[in-house]
Amino acid sequence: MSHVTAAVRTPLVTGGKTYADVTEDISKQVEGNPTREWTIAFTIAVIVLIYGAACVFWTWWEGLGVWGLNKTVGWAWDITNFVWWVGIGHAGTLISAILLLFRQKWRTAVNRAAEAMTIFAVLCAASFILMHMGRPWMALWALPLPNTFGSLWVNFKSPLVWDVFAISTYFTVSLVFWYMGLIPDLATIRDRAKSKVSRYIYGAFSLGWNGSAKTWARYEYMSLILAGLSTPLVLSVHTIVSMDFATSVIPGWHTTIFPPYFVAGAIFSGFAMVQNLVLIIRVVYKLEDYITIEHIESMNKVITLTGSIVGVAYLTEFFIAWYSGVEFESYAFINRATGPYWWAYWAMMTCNVITPQLFWSRAIRRSIVWTFVLSVVVNIGMWFERFVIIVTSLHRDYLPSSWAMFHPTLFDISDYIFSFGFFFTLFLLFSKFLPVVNMAEVKTIIKSSSEKLPISVSGVAKGERVANPTFNKDVE
Repeated sequence: MSHVTAAVRTPLVTGGKTYADVTEDISKQVEGNPTREWTIAFTIAVIVLIYGAACVFWTWWEGLGVWGLNKTVGWAWDITNFVWWVGIGHAGTLISAILLLFRQKWRTAVNRAAEAMTIFAVLCAASFILMHMGRPWMALWALPLPNTFGSLWVNFKSPLVWDVFAISTYFTVSLVFWYMGLIPDLATIRDRAKSKVSRYIYGAFSLGWNGSAKTWARYEYMSLILAGLSTPLVLSVHTIVSMDFATSVIPGWHTTIFPPYFVAGAIFSGFAMVQNLVLIIRVVYKLEDYITIEHIESMNKVITLTGSIVGVAYLTEFFIAWYSGVEFESYAFINRATGPYWWAYWAMMTCNVITPQLFWSRAIRRSIVWTFVLSVVVNIGMWFERFVIIVTSLHRDYLPSSWAMFHPTLFDISDYIFSFGFFFTLFLLFSKFLPVVNMAEVKTIIKSSSEKLPISVSGVAKGERVANPTFNKDVE
């Protein structure tokens, strides 16, 4: 007797994995000794971090005069880097929260790394806030302290204060979401630990997880509640960051398109960075069966969509500048495209608008090499976007006598390099001591999204039947 089959989606877990295989494949990078590649990468990251930290210390010691700022361009690389890192942090919340609510199964293999990236990127962004204060020990003045601490310093009408609330809330919710998702996997590592120290540390952080039905039910409720809380943050955080510019009266900044345009750009750059990190992880830790071409293609589709939205926003800005009839607004945009910083503008347009359109080709969208290269290009383009918005809008204002050029110094560049050392040091530590793929969630999709369906829950027995009709053979 032949089975009747119908076409279904391509599997998200390949290689006929059992539940035991999932645990073994993902846990071994935590339980084993550091690989030579990881050690080399970590050493480089720490050296970069130490060099960058020394430069940041010198920046604080000498003052912001070591940067290339001048009386006209008061914001430059510092705020450019801040907005860039906040944008990169957006993909983690979108993957973990919005795609969870929409029940997108492909998120399960990449959400852990994306959430970790979010947390580390927000920390990097916060470092630039402290840097550009010049006197970081005064950072507490940005907080709404009780009057017992002195005068109420905070001006609640300032979007810079809104930034403090938005980013601190975003960081807190993202951290809780990431940690709560780790708990079942931490308990798995705890139960497999061979040394008392590992068992104690992972046991403490797994908060007594016992895997009972009641525990899982509470875990599911908590995930949905946090996803509901996080979803507005995906839209609100970069909206508020955009208001740092949009609420001013400077031509090129004073525009209502900034909030949606910044949010789309943030998701655009965030997914590009996730691609870069995930493509490296899947090769180094041999996770090709869990992070498949389907995952990569799905993320490339999001990059194509958001890149197209960003391209429309660029064109809309030019149209509105012309349609407004305000000569200063028109000049701000003409100056971007044809002025002294024309190279930055056209680098932005090439990287963010033209290059992502290559993903309309299925062959390129499913190519590992093309995806990695284009993701790097997108993040370069998004950095130039922030640079163009900030510097080209400031360097030529209403008085030609005030016009000035910004030229980065060694310390502008070194402080930016510091953020990369900081980010990759944290990410490499995460990838070594914590599971980079969510074991618990991957196991939930094995039956519906795997090439083969394990009969034995333990995975010890390798007797399997084919679950995906795409790979089915007629069985009598």
